[in-house]
Amino acid sequence: MSAMDQHTLRGIAAISDPIERVRAVGKAMAEQQGAVTELASIRRHAIAQARDSGMTLEQIGSKLGVSGGRVSQLASAGASARAPAQPQRTAPRVLVQRALPTDPAVRGSKSLFLEEAERQGITGERRMLYIGTEVVGDHIASALRIDPGTEAIARRKMFTANSVPVRIATSYFRTAEFAGTRIAEAEFVLPTLQAALESLGYTFGYAKETLTARQATRFEAETLELDPGEWVIQVLRASYSTEDTPVHVLETVCSANRHIFVIGQATGADQF
Repeated sequence: MSAMDQHTLRGIAAISDPIERVRAVGKAMAEQQGAVTELASIRRHAIAQARDSGMTLEQIGSKLGVSGGRVSQLASAGASARAPAQPQRTAPRVLVQRALPTDPAVRGSKSLFLEEAERQGITGERRMLYIGTEVVGDHIASALRIDPGTEAIARRKMFTANSVPVRIATSYFRTAEFAGTRIAEAEFVLPTLQAALESLGYTFGYAKETLTARQATRFEAETLELDPGEWVIQVLRASYSTEDTPVHVLETVCSANRHIFVIGQATGADQF
């Protein structure tokens, strides 16, 4: 088993002939996949050995800092190629609903997610991951109408349903308008983010919601405990004031196989 280090990567990137560079990348990726497969096998056997010693999945998960369900996934990940002819789909660890567009009554509650979860009989929890400034991607910069590479205030939260991670939601605000306000302070904004924005003189005008299916980033895959290759659904909601000022851009990244997206239309316009 070979390990790919930064020296190897730099060597491949330095190959002058583009065709030879592509060929080298293919070879390196094949070697790396072999290492991943072997490591997955070692991990499966280690978990099996721990189980044989009398430990439960929950006990193993507690020592590893993950849930018992995640340990079960790790124990089967990368298993033998003796797969059945027809793919077998296992039930998701949890299944929650996400309404699009968002119900105004839900949007105006203390927490959109907690309100949705309660209505579905699910125990929802949230915790703050980050509050501060960061350079935003082009899609966020465009929604905020700021230059690419510009910093914005970010408030990032992670949500769980029945203790299973399901969403990462990041609120973005322009620093010019919100630096030094309650929006930039640590912890959750109480009583609600909507009330805080209104107290600063903003009146909601309109919003645009865009749904995108894509591969997860490494951070998203680790935080949401996704299976290898599992995709995410990104919901980008850009909200503007009555004066057409970009006020709040919310990027919600959902575990794709743990959500049902309920799509609604304007009253009186629903069609089959």
